[in-house]
Amino acid sequence: MSTIRNPNFAPDGKLKIDWVSQHMPVLNELANEFRQTKPFAGLRVAICLHLEAKTAYMAKVIQESGAHVTITGSNPLSTQDDIAAALVADGLTVHAWHDATMAEYEEHLHKTLQSEPHLIIDDGGDLVTLLHTDYQQLIPNVRGGAEETTTGLARLRAMAADGALKIPMIAVNDAYCKYLFDNRYGTGQSVLDGIMRATNLVIAGKAVVVIGYGWCGKGVALRARGMGARVIVCEVDPVKAVEAVMDGNAVMPLVEAAVCGDIFITVTGCRDVITKEHFQKLKNGAILCNAGHFDIEIDKLSLEELAGGKRLVRRNLEAYEFDGKTVYLIAEGRLVNLAAADGHPAEIMDMSFALQLEALNYLNDNRGKLANNVLPLPPALDEKVARCKLRALEIRIDTLSPAQQRYLLSWKPE
Repeated sequence: MSTIRNPNFAPDGKLKIDWVSQHMPVLNELANEFRQTKPFAGLRVAICLHLEAKTAYMAKVIQESGAHVTITGSNPLSTQDDIAAALVADGLTVHAWHDATMAEYEEHLHKTLQSEPHLIIDDGGDLVTLLHTDYQQLIPNVRGGAEETTTGLARLRAMAADGALKIPMIAVNDAYCKYLFDNRYGTGQSVLDGIMRATNLVIAGKAVVVIGYGWCGKGVALRARGMGARVIVCEVDPVKAVEAVMDGNAVMPLVEAAVCGDIFITVTGCRDVITKEHFQKLKNGAILCNAGHFDIEIDKLSLEELAGGKRLVRRNLEAYEFDGKTVYLIAEGRLVNLAAADGHPAEIMDMSFALQLEALNYLNDNRGKLANNVLPLPPALDEKVARCKLRALEIRIDTLSPAQQRYLLSWKPE
């Protein structure tokens, strides 16, 4: 029995899913293969991802590959109720709705695990963490899982270091076809999309402060510069800071950037990144948002205490007034690209979700043979997805001759 907001929303969700399915050729190629071979026949798959159209289409492909699929959202604000309804109409089990309370969100996670899955796809580590704390009796039947994002991998690696991880987990986020494209180009475009939808303001000419210069931060900075912003990067890693300088950005501590920034975007995966110290230095009209997985990067409690409250000024935009100025927060400090927009473009998630399917298939084919650790996706599967993407783009590339291959593998001069 599913737990959703309103089944009558299904027709609108179906339109969205049909649209993205036409722009995900890699996933379509895999779907054609898996519909024939049914690699997940008789298996139960539990998914915890941002529940929007691209995720929904992947879930449908897994279902059509023989699995019973139970899915929930990985963020209270990123679930789209029409998508959830459309999936239920197509026979999937869904436990999610938009703007869930934390109690409701956690209950949806519990219900998803109560499906007793054989395979798991997670985004952020909440589902796998719950499996290892409240549902340890299910672990012997779990063949493994695949993690979608950087934050989740950090949690999983901490579990593994403590000896607490009891299933093999594939680090899909670390595959080249994931982080080079999803984290960089997907995050870059969708974050700016979320900011513009929430504010309806121009990006050109503004000082955009990007806090964190990992692959996601690089993508955000790249897109902001391309739209005419002056980009300031704040970092704690000296190597990434040098990279940011050589990419053409200004680099400085956040306490200095706070004085001159117009838009602030956290992309760190850490907590308490923008705090009271920084709020007090912000200029009037400064806009804050977060592109990290959890809503702990911006200290919302301190911001509300400073202002004595908040008020809604637009959908997904709240104002905080203190010290004679107004500061704005987008989407309650949750993932701006998913809470205030539609997430990454379909063509980008095409590769990421193809990797997820390949990861599940690999886990299933190698059940009982893999270590209970965070494991890389085999490079051959990464390359398979890249070649499929090139075919979809009708792009051909060169190949090495036998002599060239021998040369690259030899240390002796010819």
